[in-house]
Amino acid sequence: MRNVALRLAYDGTDFVGSQYQNQGRTVQGALEQAWEELTQERRRVTLAGRTDAGVHAAGQVANILTETTHSRKTILRGMNAKLPEDVAVQAVRDVGPDFHARHSANRRAYRYLIDNNDAWLPMLRNYVLYVEQKLDVTAMAAALPYLEGTHDFTAFSALVPDQRSSVRTCYTARLSEIELFGRRLIAIDLAANAFLQHMVRVIVGTALLVGRRKISPEDFQDILKGRDRRAAGPTSVAHGLTLMSVGYPTGTLRWDGESIGEADVLAGG
Repeated sequence: MRNVALRLAYDGTDFVGSQYQNQGRTVQGALEQAWEELTQERRRVTLAGRTDAGVHAAGQVANILTETTHSRKTILRGMNAKLPEDVAVQAVRDVGPDFHARHSANRRAYRYLIDNNDAWLPMLRNYVLYVEQKLDVTAMAAALPYLEGTHDFTAFSALVPDQRSSVRTCYTARLSEIELFGRRLIAIDLAANAFLQHMVRVIVGTALLVGRRKISPEDFQDILKGRDRRAAGPTSVAHGLTLMSVGYPTGTLRWDGESIGEADVLAGG
């Protein structure tokens, strides 16, 4: 058996999520159908991270156990010829037999985009959250670093009764400003060993309370310490969120000659 890893990008607008569901289009379903058409194998695709309906990916990772003898180049071109236009394989690598896209991962990085200009740009409507009220970006930037380190993130997650642990290690929590189509966008970048359900979106919703001056950066820290979901902000919309990359221990998976464990995950792996 051969173990093949894929780096994926997709537009989540028209998917009900990344993982297979009984109804609706999923990224996993699209991948498995394309793989069967290319290789005549019916295989299960394992994804590194679950993304909700509307959430995008620039560096999702998947792996497939296969008997195909197709070259990596053939897999790349063949899959992209058969996949729908809102999913594309970015790279293909052979990995060890024990590699598991989800269980082997030790770092995930997400980016959330906010458009805080006077009017929205229609072509960005599926990829950014538009906020008309002017935000205090300096205060938001001051609040986010409180997340860095190992904490109980109960306050910033969906209430899941059977969740085993809500402790996660956040490596990066920062705000920057980027330019796209000649306009300024706010980018919130978060990287952690793993994320709770809706964790990024609740963090963003709470950071927006800071930006609207409804709470202070110190209040933001108190919400984290208080571990009460009711004290945090609303869950922000899904379509502003993109899974940027997934990291693995050094030497586990290499893209284009570079160990992803040594890469800056916020640069896309």
